[in-house]
Amino acid sequence: TLNISRSGYYEYLQRKPSKRALENEVLRAEIQEIFKEHKGRYGSLRVTKVLEKKGIKVNRKRVGKLMRQMNLYAKGSRYRYKRYNKKSPSIERPNLLNQVFHTDGRNKIWVGDITYIPTQKGTLYLAVFVDMYSRKVSGWSMSTRMKDSLVIDAFLQGYNKEHPPTGLIIHTDQGSQYTSSNFQAILKKYGAVSSVSRKGNPYDNALMESFYKTIKRELIHGAKFTTPEQARKEVFKYIELYYNTKRMHSSLHYLSPIEYEKAYSWEIMDIFEEINKRGTTI
Repeated sequence: TLNISRSGYYEYLQRKPSKRALENEVLRAEIQEIFKEHKGRYGSLRVTKVLEKKGIKVNRKRVGKLMRQMNLYAKGSRYRYKRYNKKSPSIERPNLLNQVFHTDGRNKIWVGDITYIPTQKGTLYLAVFVDMYSRKVSGWSMSTRMKDSLVIDAFLQGYNKEHPPTGLIIHTDQGSQYTSSNFQAILKKYGAVSSVSRKGNPYDNALMESFYKTIKRELIHGAKFTTPEQARKEVFKYIELYYNTKRMHSSLHYLSPIEYEKAYSWEIMDIFEEINKRGTTI
């Protein structure tokens, strides 16, 4: 069944342990004794040093491997949690964009993220949702605490201004603020659909990365805000009085987000006028 010869099997049974296997048995006993003597306080590095003092020269990695095989972990060691996410995959969440940053109309896809703004008297956190079609900041919120209420306020502000249709896709990273039950409940209440980037992959939300790179370069870097209140005022002016209304985008044919949306709406009106003139239907 196993394709092993009878003579080979009996030779295996009579085979003596290898030199390395015998060394490992001795090392296990020494390591166990040292670990017990120091009441579990020593990790592989210190255990290796003790072995050296005893005249046993051995590689630290080998000691660490043997300790893991014996399930010996020093007090306070985080080794067991080092690869936690690989051993315990996160809850399956859909990535509806897959790095396709294009849509054919307003308020179909919003992307969101959080960044921080340093001030001399504390940190201010900024949550933003950007409409993928026009690159307009649809909703935003600021707070000195990075809680789920920060992103909820930003979403509700955008929703109350834009009144998007049911099925709006909200794409974010897997931050706890976005995956929280409170935020997910808000999305469900208003008919929005959650989409998330793959863990540790900033390219899945490149549009938001680009926006924050812009605002940091043009406003935050070198500003040296004294207080969070001062930063709030400057961010408000940048987003509402400059970015949405005046700042030209190369991806929008060098129009501002508001100008681009107006151009889009006029284009649609022209199409309907042409349809009425011809007496045709869509």
